[in-house]
Amino acid sequence: MTLVDDFIAWLEGERRYSPLTVRNYRRDIEDFLAWREISAEEFSAEDLTSDAVRDWTLHLFEERNLKALSVNRSVSSLRSLARWMVQSGYAKSNELKKISQFKSPKRLPTFVPDTRIDEILSDMKEAIDSEEFLPMRNAVIVLLIYTSGLRLSEVAGANVDDIAADFSAIRIRGKGNKIRIQPLIKGLKPIIERYLRLIPTSNYDTHPLFVSERGERLSHRTIERVIDKILKDAGVVGRTSPHVLRHTFATHLLNQGADLREIQELLGHESLRATQVYTHTDIEKLKDIYRTAHPRSGDNE
Repeated sequence: MTLVDDFIAWLEGERRYSPLTVRNYRRDIEDFLAWREISAEEFSAEDLTSDAVRDWTLHLFEERNLKALSVNRSVSSLRSLARWMVQSGYAKSNELKKISQFKSPKRLPTFVPDTRIDEILSDMKEAIDSEEFLPMRNAVIVLLIYTSGLRLSEVAGANVDDIAADFSAIRIRGKGNKIRIQPLIKGLKPIIERYLRLIPTSNYDTHPLFVSERGERLSHRTIERVIDKILKDAGVVGRTSPHVLRHTFATHLLNQGADLREIQELLGHESLRATQVYTHTDIEKLKDIYRTAHPRSGDNE
C-alpha cells in the first residue's frame, strides 16, 4: 500500500468522508503527482515541498486557466495530506503551512532581476567554455529556457533535429502537442554547436536534445534539479524552478518594450489572458515614466 493509499484509507475510516469527497482528494493528489512525474509508489514526504506546490498552483493558473476557488480546493487536499503525514510520522514538519489562500485570479510570477541574470550568465561562462558534457549540458538548459521562455515539458521533449540547420530557431511541441517555431538568439549558435558535439549518442538526428551521460532523455525532475542548483549557486533567493526562468524571459521582454501579444506567441499561450499576468512592472520604472511623461509631475518638486 502506498503513502497515498494510507491517507485515503484514513479519510474513509477515521474522518468518514463521503465517497465523493474522498474521490476529489485522490484526484487532486494524483494530479499533483502526475504534474511532478512521480508515481504513487515513488512518492514520499520529501516530494511535497512548498516550492513544488507553488509551481503547481502557477501551472493551474497559467496553463489550465483555473480560478482561485478551484486552485484553493486542490491545494487544500495537499494541505490535508501534509498535516496527516506529520501526524502519522511520515514527515517531521508541514511545509505547506507557508502557502496561503489565493484571493486574486492570478498570482504574480516570480522572476530573476536583470542584474542577477547577468551574474548567473557570468558564473556559467566556465561551463559554457568547457569540453565537459555535464557542465555544458546544464548551462545550455538554463540558457535555452531563459532566452526562449520554454516550458519544462518542452525542454524535456526537445530532440536534436528540432533545431534548425542554421541554429536560428527550434521546433517546439507545446500544450496539446501543438507545434510552434521558437526563434533562437544568435549568441546561442556556437554554444549549441559545441554542446551537440559532446552528446553521447549513436543516433544523432533523432536523439533527445538533453540526455544523461548514458544517452537517456532527461526527466522533468532532473532538469528541475539542474536549474535549482545553478540558480541557488548563483545566489538566487526563493523559488528556483524552470517556471522562474520562463517568467524571467517574459518579464524582461516586457520591460524592454515587447508587445504583449508577441510575448503571448513566444510563450505559446492560447489566450492573452494567460500572458497578462506578466504586466507587473518594476515600481521604480513606473515612477520614472510618470515623472517623465506626466505634465504635472514636477509641480511639487
